[in-house]
Amino acid sequence: MLLKIGDKAPEFSLPNQDDSEISLKSLRGSKILLWFYPKANTPGWIIEGQGFRDELNSFNNKGIKILGVSADSIQKQKTFFDKQQFNFDLLSDESHVMLKKYGAWALKKFMGREYMGILRITYIINENGIIDQVYDKVKTKTHAQDILNGI
Repeated sequence: MLLKIGDKAPEFSLPNQDDSEISLKSLRGSKILLWFYPKANTPGWIIEGQGFRDELNSFNNKGIKILGVSADSIQKQKTFFDKQQFNFDLLSDESHVMLKKYGAWALKKFMGREYMGILRITYIINENGIIDQVYDKVKTKTHAQDILNGI
């Protein structure tokens, strides 16, 4: 189930692309954009990630740190990070524990087939660890700009 505006963001501690632990607790006092994507190095997520990369200064000017999250391995995250020259951390949740807490791991349907996968969701978490915004209708080409226009 998706989190809602006003919900307390669940705690997490996950490795980034460099195998360094990043936790919500360590980021307390900062606004966070938590971006969930199904799989590294796939066309839609490349475009969406490039949007965040290209708009990083605008997010920084608003005091927002960006974190991408998928179930990909640390190595796959590192390859994605390096290839796309990302300037924000990509977190690896191979166990799906954090993905489930945030309602991002759910039943999906594609061409009549059902499977478990990562939903396209972005949360804005405020300095106190509370969900300020929920984006569950994502257009990969304009997502970063859509968020900037809405905050």
